[in-house]
Amino acid sequence: MEELLTLDNAFALITAAHILTRQTRKKNQARFEAKLRLVRILYQRHWDKQRVINLFIIVDWLMKLPEWLDQQVWHEIETFEESEKMQYITSVERIGIAKGRLEGESKLLRKQLERRFGILPAWASDKLNNATEQDLESWAEAILIAPTLDAVFDNDAAH
Repeated sequence: MEELLTLDNAFALITAAHILTRQTRKKNQARFEAKLRLVRILYQRHWDKQRVINLFIIVDWLMKLPEWLDQQVWHEIETFEESEKMQYITSVERIGIAKGRLEGESKLLRKQLERRFGILPAWASDKLNNATEQDLESWAEAILIAPTLDAVFDNDAAH
């Protein structure tokens, strides 16, 4: 792992992120620390802005954290950017990254639901289109055991 992290190579960083993601499964504090370490490495390499953003998006996608820890990561990034007088990820880009992640999760869940239950009715599509990240996570777990589409959404009210 240490060798991967010393290489000035995007693929080494992504490989390290993948390994660290697996090692920190269900260990939020360890994942938080590993993610911060990778982010600091991204900044220390002095790569061009777009490369840093692209790699951060991959790391962020792999190393998902609960919202409260994710906020701490962003705080650390802001602090680091201030101290180093460099800004790679603006607040607008941050919002875009979060929105892109949410859209990707929604799209994947939609494919899984359609594969299991067929074409989705309008009410289910509406729920997916307006879902929060917590909703999507809950439904992604529910799809594994739910016998019906209604049960995935825990939908006992009228559509």
